Amino acid sequence: MRANYKMQRLFVPDALDTGARLVLEAQQSHYLLHVLRYEPGAELLVFNGRDGEWLARLGEGKKKAASLDVVEQTRAQEPQPDLLYCFAPIKVGRLDYLVQKAVEMGAGVLQPVLTQHTQMTRLSVDRLQANAIEAAEQCGILALPAVREPVKFERLLNDWDPNRRLIFCDEGAAGNNPLASLQAIEERKLALLVGPEGGFSDTERRQLHDLPFVTAIPLGSRILRADTAAVAALAVIQATVGDW
Repeated sequence: MRANYKMQRLFVPDALDTGARLVLEAQQSHYLLHVLRYEPGAELLVFNGRDGEWLARLGEGKKKAASLDVVEQTRAQEPQPDLLYCFAPIKVGRLDYLVQKAVEMGAGVLQPVLTQHTQMTRLSVDRLQANAIEAAEQCGILALPAVREPVKFERLLNDWDPNRRLIFCDEGAAGNNPLASLQAIEERKLALLVGPEGGFSDTERRQLHDLPFVTAIPLGSRILRADTAAVAALAVIQATVGDW
């Protein structure tokens, strides 16, 4: 069943079931009561990433602490997408965009990777999670992606499951069209690796090319920023060997 895009959606951490009453935290209460100006009885959709999506009604409550009464389930929980998205952190504003678009494009796991040219070595996993939730709220997504702690490039490869095909955007790849390389992939377990603004180092590129579970793809003749490359790569992967 497709999402209802006409109703407000809200992520809540609580368990969801018929008759449950949810007391919202201050920021969500302010948003519903003072930004959207909802009155008691107003309906919206809530989800927690575990129990599907539910219709809820705004209850009679205090001005600063809104409550929701859970009425009925509108959509059953969806399985977690299996696409693993690995990325070198970039500047904060663009990183927010990158995470949101990755969630919209069906990433099931967000894995920050520290490469030799990574400039942003310190990042907030809580901020990544908040951006993932915002994207899920806006786009009708039920299964929230897992957000992992950053790992170093070498650790990522050393711990890799060889049964999962790792696709990486290779600025040095021959040709401009990624379709032939993607169409040759037989595995259904997939991952995408996108490098930092400065690209992968020569050593990292050699390491990737030497691994049997890695597929290098070009992204055309244009020079793309890291966040643009991520969206382009996710789109072509989903359209060619993904769930589109």
